[in-house]
Amino acid sequence: MTQQLLLNLGMPLPATFDNFIVGGNHEVKALLASLPVELVSGTACDRSIYLWGEVGSGRTHLMEALCHTTHTARYLLPHSPLDSFVFEESTSIYCVDECDDLSPNKQIAAFNLFNECRSRSHCAFIAAGSQPPINMNLREDLRTRLGWGVVFHLTGLDDEGKKQALQMAARARGLELAIDVSAYLLTHFQRDMSSLMALLNRLDRFSMEKKRAITLPLLRQMLCQTGTSSREVNS
Repeated sequence: MTQQLLLNLGMPLPATFDNFIVGGNHEVKALLASLPVELVSGTACDRSIYLWGEVGSGRTHLMEALCHTTHTARYLLPHSPLDSFVFEESTSIYCVDECDDLSPNKQIAAFNLFNECRSRSHCAFIAAGSQPPINMNLREDLRTRLGWGVVFHLTGLDDEGKKQALQMAARARGLELAIDVSAYLLTHFQRDMSSLMALLNRLDRFSMEKKRAITLPLLRQMLCQTGTSSREVNS
């Protein structure tokens, strides 16, 4: 039980623009990174932005990174309280993630929030989902609003990019990740970055408990002791 609790304590690092592996998403990263300053200066051309892509494509990372850069941003999810969708003048950037799963009431709230932001030159509305707006099963008024501004299709990382992301995450924790470990993770487990990072967090905690470097034998020991089979989670 103590060991299992230790494995569950691994926490992901804060998402920032610096630790985002860009891949083919240079344009959207640059746009979002410059947005807070442009809103203050009144030079922001794109204040309605929609991001879509498969799980692990980086849409949540980019939105969290944007919120990390300024205290006037608010990050919202389908399970966020309804009153958190109410517009406040002190908030200049609203990020609504996982729009596909918004309840009917929160779809109405997001629609109203979009209109409030659109009517103010110092505000921006950023949304994200797994599909392009035209394919989303949402209220028609909200669905069309999501497609009014700039729409970015985020492309996932290739294998080299995923290895780079794993190595960067490990170094940020003060760890050295053996090359064969990242290769093993990519060939034996779910390949989306969310799953890979979650597994790295577990491995980080296990290496701390065992006071050993992260190597392939250590990874296999962790899987054996926690009853995890690579075959069971391989995609």
